[in-house]
Amino acid sequence: MPRRTKIVATIGPASDSPDTLRAMIRAGMDMARVSLSHSSLDEAIATVARVRAAADAEGCVIGVLADLPGPKVRAAEFPEGGAHLAENAVVELVTDGTASNDTRIVVDYPMLLSEIEAGDTVALGDGAISLRITDVRAERAIAQVVTGGWAQGRPGVALPPGRLTVSSPTAEDLRLLAGLAEAAVDAVAISFVRGAGDMVRARNSLGSGGPMFVAKIETQEAVDDVDDIIAVSDAVMVARGDLGIRCALADVPHHQKRIIRTGVAYGRPVITATQMLESMVRAPTPTRAEVSDVANAVFDGTSALMLSGESAIGRHPVAAVATMAEIAERAEREFDYDTWGRTLGRQQTQDAADARPHARITAAVSAAAWRAASDAGVAAIIACTNSGATARAISRFRPTAPVLGCTPSPRTARQLTVAWGITPMVMEYQGTTDDIVWFAVERAAKEGLVQPGDLVAVLVGSPTDLEPVTDSLRLVRAR
Repeated sequence: MPRRTKIVATIGPASDSPDTLRAMIRAGMDMARVSLSHSSLDEAIATVARVRAAADAEGCVIGVLADLPGPKVRAAEFPEGGAHLAENAVVELVTDGTASNDTRIVVDYPMLLSEIEAGDTVALGDGAISLRITDVRAERAIAQVVTGGWAQGRPGVALPPGRLTVSSPTAEDLRLLAGLAEAAVDAVAISFVRGAGDMVRARNSLGSGGPMFVAKIETQEAVDDVDDIIAVSDAVMVARGDLGIRCALADVPHHQKRIIRTGVAYGRPVITATQMLESMVRAPTPTRAEVSDVANAVFDGTSALMLSGESAIGRHPVAAVATMAEIAERAEREFDYDTWGRTLGRQQTQDAADARPHARITAAVSAAAWRAASDAGVAAIIACTNSGATARAISRFRPTAPVLGCTPSPRTARQLTVAWGITPMVMEYQGTTDDIVWFAVERAAKEGLVQPGDLVAVLVGSPTDLEPVTDSLRLVRAR
């Protein structure tokens, strides 16, 4: 069975050439992530264009996720190759300057010196480097390195919980969001979400018809409000790096399991991110612990796995994708599909929470499709969908049968690349419901995804309804 768990790979200096992008697609990349914390809007849009050109060259559907910087505080650029901050060394934190080094760290947050105090712990990057503030003066703070390491690029600077007063999305985020929407990017991640209102503000800034909105869960406030956040989001990311800094470290695995389970129950794709194959930034192979971490995320039910520095700045971006694909595919052979589907429970979607009848109908029909597919042993499930919601609704049950997401929208097809187990397929809808069913089955057969005589389950709605809803399940045989 082909791999069902999707792979999101961050594009950076190590991977943004056309040849490398094509090699990463062949290795298993399903969606590319572009971080605007490390690139300008124009650079990000150019990267999106290169990804789409590479996908066209490979004849594949590849989505693009743009990650907004949010109110994250960052250090100014460290020297090429990084700088080593030795344990017990003394460093200065300042807010003016353009470059950081091993004795003076420039922080791009003007309020820094008024929001920290002696005794505070400040972390760099994903928390691998920690500093203890010993003195705060008018123009600088003095800190001692508690946990040393290499600082590279523009690492994040994590202040003690509750000290950062800037909310998300920032004014700069909204400016970037408008530009990304104009470039028709497929999905946008909102950083440092604290509550459902943050996601609503981001969505309202664009109105309808925009990209997917992905909520990054990386604060304790977001964990506490995770159900409401997921309900107003299109997807969710378990951002374990910042989450591990802002929450008790021992709680992070448990938060991960809860967020994944909740997101999938709502029919939202869940991306598990940060330090999954961290050692492959330098090494050609991962550690045994990293292999177990990736496999356990698959066992948790995650929709997608994300590579960060491994593919953006690492020495082996293509190998990192291939390695993650291999680990995920092996773990899927041990996944308990039947138990997952039986214990998932009733779908909890934003639409259902709003008591809109069409969402409850789609939830009920997709649940019936999962049971019918299991009982009848279908060769494939075809979800005919305009927005992608129908395909994601059946995907949440983690069926053993392949799921084909048939849509007339190329953008919807790209958005489905982050949804578990879905093979997107662009096709125009024509005629009646019966016509759509047979056209979808014939297209699947033409693509070699089903064989003549195979029993296929098709989820479809009436094309003439004023408010289209997936209200029909057909079991048909491919010809």
